[in-house]
Amino acid sequence: AFCGVVGLGRLLAEGEVNLLEDLRRYASDPRWRIREGVAMALQRLGDVNMDQLILAMRSWSLGSPLEQRAAAAALCEPRLLRTTEITREVLSILDQITASVERLDDRRSADFLALRKGLGYCWSVATASLPSEGKARMEKWLSHPDRDIRWIMKENLKKARLARMDSEWVRRWQEKIGD
Repeated sequence: AFCGVVGLGRLLAEGEVNLLEDLRRYASDPRWRIREGVAMALQRLGDVNMDQLILAMRSWSLGSPLEQRAAAAALCEPRLLRTTEITREVLSILDQITASVERLDDRRSADFLALRKGLGYCWSVATASLPSEGKARMEKWLSHPDRDIRWIMKENLKKARLARMDSEWVRRWQEKIGD
């Protein structure tokens, strides 16, 4: 099943955009490996048409927690963040998904926990690609009172890519938020 889902990405990259609907359904599969396959398939689209991937992921970012997780995971791949404009769009989508966290009621569900875990690394990927804007957006969320949003941001601060980007900034924020 995993190989089939990833294979849909090849067809998607060849122009069969109708397969986005199938992948969106697979994004909510109970098997984590299938959900990972969805992100990998979407990245294949991003390799050939990043604008189309961003457009689709804007819609997914308004969906269920697992659809949001798939959108974030698909977009936050270093090889796809090739330009400032693309990374800015990805940061905007991450902002939108993160803002939705405080509106979610069932924060103990497996779906929410998968989203939270995914966001716990995605921000660091996008921020490392566009440090000035990424850091400013992260700082907004690092100061947010919601405990899950702060957990997401704290997890990102633990990533080596951020320390390589600006170790002093990371240290300062870790001290400020008590990590």
